[in-house]
Amino acid sequence: MSRSKLREKAFQLLFCAEFGMQDELPEQAQLFFADEEQQMLSEKERGQIQQKVESIVARLDEIDQKIGEKSVGWKVSRIGKVELTILRLAIYEILYDETIPVSVSINEAVELAKKFAADGSPAFINGVLAKFAPKEEK
Repeated sequence: MSRSKLREKAFQLLFCAEFGMQDELPEQAQLFFADEEQQMLSEKERGQIQQKVESIVARLDEIDQKIGEKSVGWKVSRIGKVELTILRLAIYEILYDETIPVSVSINEAVELAKKFAADGSPAFINGVLAKFAPKEEK
């Protein structure tokens, strides 16, 4: 499965986790992976997705603080759940996953926004994430 598709699955699980408590993540993951569509995933892919989501959830406070600093005029609590989940995933990749170039994380986040979020969301996502890109990558 492509990295883009794995990222999309991580987004979906992270979005599901948004509606529960952090300590409910194992149960959320179990329900997510029990879905017929997710049963096509290999154990390795499931592990990669779950590890990424657990890592993001463990850093939510820090990631949300970064979002609040960069999303001028927007409180984190006012950002839609889909957009917030996309931002969290991308910011995690930008700050903590050195195997993914910043430009790839931003582009993939914009693509997720085009697929799952409201019409103006891709521009919003791009604008916030551009503030995380090093000057030479902008």
